[in-house]
Amino acid sequence: MGYMGKILRVNLSDGSIKTEPIDEGVAKLYLGGKGYATYLIYQKLKELEKKGIFPADIDPFGEYNDLIFATGPATGIAGFPESGRYHVMTARSPLTGSIGSANSGGKFGPYMKFAGYDIIVIEGMAAEPVYLEIVDGVAELKDASDLWGKTTFDTTKILEERVGRCSVACIGPAGENLVRFACIINEEHRAAGRTGVGAVMGSKMLKAIVCSGSERPKPVDEERFKEETKKANDKIKQNPLTGEGLPKFGTAILVNVINNAGSLPYKNWQTGYNPDADKISGETLAEKYLIKNHACWGCTITCGRVTKVEKGAYQILYSEGPEYESIWALGNATGVTDLEAIIKANHFCDEFGMDTISMGSTIAAAMELKEKGAIPDEYLQGVDLEFGNGAALVEMVWKTAYTAGFGKYLALGSKRLAEMFGHPELSMSVKGLEMPAYDPRGIKGIGLTYATANRGGCHVTGYTVAPEIAGLPEKVDPLTEEGKAAWAKAFQDFTCVVNSTVNCLFTTFALGAEDFAPLLSAVTGWEMSADDLMKIGERIYNLERVILNKFGLDGRDDTLPPRLLKEPMPEGAAKGQVVDLEKMKAEYYQLRGWENGRPTKEKLKELGIEL
Repeated sequence: MGYMGKILRVNLSDGSIKTEPIDEGVAKLYLGGKGYATYLIYQKLKELEKKGIFPADIDPFGEYNDLIFATGPATGIAGFPESGRYHVMTARSPLTGSIGSANSGGKFGPYMKFAGYDIIVIEGMAAEPVYLEIVDGVAELKDASDLWGKTTFDTTKILEERVGRCSVACIGPAGENLVRFACIINEEHRAAGRTGVGAVMGSKMLKAIVCSGSERPKPVDEERFKEETKKANDKIKQNPLTGEGLPKFGTAILVNVINNAGSLPYKNWQTGYNPDADKISGETLAEKYLIKNHACWGCTITCGRVTKVEKGAYQILYSEGPEYESIWALGNATGVTDLEAIIKANHFCDEFGMDTISMGSTIAAAMELKEKGAIPDEYLQGVDLEFGNGAALVEMVWKTAYTAGFGKYLALGSKRLAEMFGHPELSMSVKGLEMPAYDPRGIKGIGLTYATANRGGCHVTGYTVAPEIAGLPEKVDPLTEEGKAAWAKAFQDFTCVVNSTVNCLFTTFALGAEDFAPLLSAVTGWEMSADDLMKIGERIYNLERVILNKFGLDGRDDTLPPRLLKEPMPEGAAKGQVVDLEKMKAEYYQLRGWENGRPTKEKLKELGIEL
């Protein structure tokens, strides 16, 4: 039925390992992936509260902060569109202080299921470095003292040599050094990137999880599944983005598109237009540095980029990426238009294990702080931290991973950095999470999504850029607030479904809930309609919001940086625009059944969520 039927619980404090069954009732309500993991976090919080341990008492780097790796019913099923992903969650992010959530492609998700498990729950903390090995259903904790201190690349290679055909999810020096936006890397260049889940893994002294196995998940109704996958994959091939644009230029095709819309944040969001953006575009990357395309497990879109810089100070003879968000964060946000420096910085983020969005955004905030004279020269130890300086960008990336020099301040993330140097308004973040590469002064719906996203400043919580810029599934005016509340809610709910299924969000450019419903029905044997799936997504989003409320967040935190609300866009296609957030937010809360950012009891009862 698409599931392996098992959850693995690993307690690092006492070394115990046990298996428990997937609860079919819970799976029907939350699917898997993000949904099931959110449910498990909520249950853990309730258990802790009964013991007198409340959310505010949970240390992100402490024993009560579980780390959950979760697949869904689609993961690892051959033929299901782009089904090579997994989701990682933790109750308390070290970056934001509330729920942590990240997602990654590659092949680790499928290999986790091939090893026999749908979900892995990591509890407690190890006293010494360990890694978890799972081979054909047998799980064992092993000594990782020889791996501690090694990069993600070296760790992956060593464990692949030991185990054979496998997939490795690991942390690098950044996770070990508790960089607050450290990520978990699999296949060397695929990242569960956001909210600092790699730092949580590092705090637990868990260096890696390696999975290998011969089991294979299968759909219940194979004939129906074949029919539905053919329909879905045909739609993906015929769609202009998934069938042509992404395979040809990767996600970086968006650099020129978003810049022309006046919404490509430049120099820490001081403006949304860069006259030199083409120097770092997907077209330029493909022309000068691309070796070949690369696909995640089971993917037909193949948006991944294999790249190289043949010579010079930034030489890299084999790398992957950078993708759109990384090019923007490490390049446009910092004013760096040297694509070779950006490729090198991106490579270091993969090698050391750091989220490129938070890394680049934090450096950009530091550059503006320096520009305003807020950072004394002695803090920088001779580094010329000016906008556009590619050498400073690359140096600050590795210094952050090792918390060396000024890197120890960058390792805190932009919110803490900006507060430390007296300008909290220069952190371009929401709920402590740095926003991605779309300025909402020119794309209003994504501003509402940023503000109301549960994990913080996030575009993949609900990608309203699809209708606002790409015209998918229909074109809407990006410069109006009208109707954006409904779009944001629909995208947020549907995204929860995709992240719980678990497969790639890029499928949503071509497929909707009406396409997912027959696919999942064939896989699970549970007959589901599009409305059923949207209700599941709404349930997940509301339960996640209940967890946020437990950490003390409410409507006051559903906001944007002052720059976006008060400073009109100075140039470009969105010139003169600001975000009228309160207007959209009031309509959004009404549609959600929330009051001041909190689900009402009536809404929770309707969704079957028990407090």
